[in-house]
Amino acid sequence: MPSVDSPARVPQADRTRAMRARLLEATVELLVERGFAGTSTTLVSERAGVSRGAQLHHFPTKNDLVVAAVEHLAQRRGDELGEAATRLPEGQRRTRAVLEMLGDHFSSPVFSAALELWVAARTDEALRAAVGPLEQRVGRETHRLTVTALGADESKPGVRELVQATLDLVRGLGLASTISDDSARRRRILREWADVLDKEMVR
Repeated sequence: MPSVDSPARVPQADRTRAMRARLLEATVELLVERGFAGTSTTLVSERAGVSRGAQLHHFPTKNDLVVAAVEHLAQRRGDELGEAATRLPEGQRRTRAVLEMLGDHFSSPVFSAALELWVAARTDEALRAAVGPLEQRVGRETHRLTVTALGADESKPGVRELVQATLDLVRGLGLASTISDDSARRRRILREWADVLDKEMVR
């Protein structure tokens, strides 16, 4: 029987999950900081504080690591957006708050990391095979969350297209923010678009 003062032993499965999580988080951080080309398995293992042997055991190649990071990233993106949606106000400012939430999401470091994967996947067949289905799933979930947050009735003509146009708009503004701080212009545009949605979706 262990003494009262001896530390509790962490189960192997928990240690493995924690190590994988560190590797995936380190991969996402490096994608944001250095891009896909500048992200290497060596840098990831150093950032995560994991030995090269242990990292290679779980992820033998860079693509194995990045593909796992794609799934991890998709989960994070969904969790962060869902959490933000729970804090939305009710009333007149609801639409504007929804657009600000989406604007923040599509200009976040998580979106920047996802963007690096999209660009790399354009010329990497294996990466594209992993990224494509996940992005479709994330797109559907984001669309569904946006419909709910806006209280949009997609049975009305044109409403589904307005929701999709909203997502295309915030995604495009997010792309612009990767080059420079575009936050002031983004806020102005989203304020105007909120007024458009409030007028069009009540018809």
